[in-house]
Amino acid sequence: MKRMIATAIIGLLAAPVLADGGDAEKGEKTFNKCKSCHEIVSDSGEEIVKGGKTGPNLYGLPGRTAGTYDDFRYGDSIVAAGEAGLVWDEENFDKYVVDPRAFLREYLDDSSAKTKMTFKLKKGAEDVWAYLESVSE
Repeated sequence: MKRMIATAIIGLLAAPVLADGGDAEKGEKTFNKCKSCHEIVSDSGEEIVKGGKTGPNLYGLPGRTAGTYDDFRYGDSIVAAGEAGLVWDEENFDKYVVDPRAFLREYLDDSSAKTKMTFKLKKGAEDVWAYLESVSE
């Protein structure tokens, strides 16, 4: 009986961990909303997702310091956030895509922070993150 209770408790404690993270397949579909501005092209030039160039290439985004992709001209606020230590992880990405301007204003503690990204992804950010992880090295 004690073993069953212990197993149940461990299962309940582990459930939130197992629930975290997204679904890369769903993220690939959700990324269709992103590709009007963003492409995903590997460092070797392989075009994973043909997309726009209004936003930076999102290949290798997980773990990248914000505002540092070489072939893109970023706005001052996202560069400042990177210089202040912003590295793209799932938590930061999820918060950013919901409301990019609000995220930067809070992160930088600067009510005048701006972003070029006007799109807001209301749901599915965790899935897009999982997809970006799946296609990046």
